[in-house]
Amino acid sequence: MEEYIDLCQKVISKTIPKVDYIDIRAGKGNSTGLIMKDGNIDEINTGNQLGVRIRVLNNGAWGFAYTNDFSKLDEIAETSIKLSNSLKGEVELAESPVVKDKVKTDVKIPVSDVSIEEKKEVLLEANKAADFGEIASITVNYSDNESNSLFLNSEGSIIEQQTTTTSMSLNSAASNGEMIQFGHGSIGGVKGFEVIENEDIEKFAREISEKAIRLLSAEAAPSGQFPIIADNLLTGVFIHEALGHAVEGDLILQNDSILKGKLGERIASDIVNIFDDASLKDGFGYYAYDAEGVKTKPNQLVKDGKLVSLLNSRESAGKLGMESSGNARSSISDQPIVRMSNTYLQPGDMTFDELIEDIKDGIYLKGSRGGQVDTGKGIFQFNAAEAYKIENGELTNTLRDVSLSGNILETLKNVDGVGKDFKLSVGYCGKGGQTAPVGDGGPHTKILNALVGGSQ
Repeated sequence: MEEYIDLCQKVISKTIPKVDYIDIRAGKGNSTGLIMKDGNIDEINTGNQLGVRIRVLNNGAWGFAYTNDFSKLDEIAETSIKLSNSLKGEVELAESPVVKDKVKTDVKIPVSDVSIEEKKEVLLEANKAADFGEIASITVNYSDNESNSLFLNSEGSIIEQQTTTTSMSLNSAASNGEMIQFGHGSIGGVKGFEVIENEDIEKFAREISEKAIRLLSAEAAPSGQFPIIADNLLTGVFIHEALGHAVEGDLILQNDSILKGKLGERIASDIVNIFDDASLKDGFGYYAYDAEGVKTKPNQLVKDGKLVSLLNSRESAGKLGMESSGNARSSISDQPIVRMSNTYLQPGDMTFDELIEDIKDGIYLKGSRGGQVDTGKGIFQFNAAEAYKIENGELTNTLRDVSLSGNILETLKNVDGVGKDFKLSVGYCGKGGQTAPVGDGGPHTKILNALVGGSQ
């Protein structure tokens, strides 16, 4: 993207006398997507992307314009100025260091060096490994993206980033003629094709189908209050959905968070430590600089049970009297909004056996099949992908159709044990019509008095 730096700087120089602030984001890249259904390729999508947007701040209001034609930079600069001049707002940006940097994803096998045929072969391998027993249907998705982006602002920052993301997911549906049960799994990273090559694809796919088949003979879950163990993935979903969204600065400002006004207060048991860390290279939510040129770092949100920080963009940080946490995210064509990255519960020092040894009647919940959260009311409901009964410190019967619900703050205060293992999921988060890659996870977690629902 170096060839566009001079052009962008000229536009900034012409524009800044007319506005209070301007930044420009430009990007180009290529992507591939494959979908296989029951052994047959259903879709192949490849494409090249090129785009640039200009954002200006004037009289406390934003003006924003986008084009995929670099010859129209001056035109979209004028459009953004007109838009900002037509509004009056109260936006004030928190201060941020001026940065000049170039960063590049660690890639061992560039995805553009791998042919479509080779990518198909991986999907076929996964499909074959997952196709056995009562499996009725298999869908495998693969996607990769290589992008080069450029960020400049009127404060003097110039940041170039080269990023590659690669991911694959598999869904199995098992049927015994009376019911259908599902298995799901995903792998990926902000890396090259080595993410796929380093994985045991046969084992990955087989275990997903084994889960779906196992659930066909599982018992319906009981309903009531139980001590539970949440696995890494369900711990991550809970931390992301129930806590992560509630600490987003824009939701705080919209009075849509149970955590508004609770900075410095105890919101969880004293063994709870929660982070959001976009700088974590092994996380699917990794990025070095956010969409406003702010360098990322580990952000501790909860320390020893106390809420100590929030997630912010420069705009939300300015309104809240804080610093940006580097959590402004968006595609090139969208306005940056506050988003999570890699959000997790910090591991403790307990083994799995220690977590369950004193549970006489409880439930072990694994994975997630989605759910919903109301951050304003502080309530949540998630569906586990799979579960097991815990009886006298031992795992016994497999359970299906298990949900976990409750009050966010009560549940956080009922965290009674934190495992020493750690795992992050590979996923995507939707907010405001935008989708962003994220990682969420943590260790196995013991929660007392959890409200579990089943179909019994």
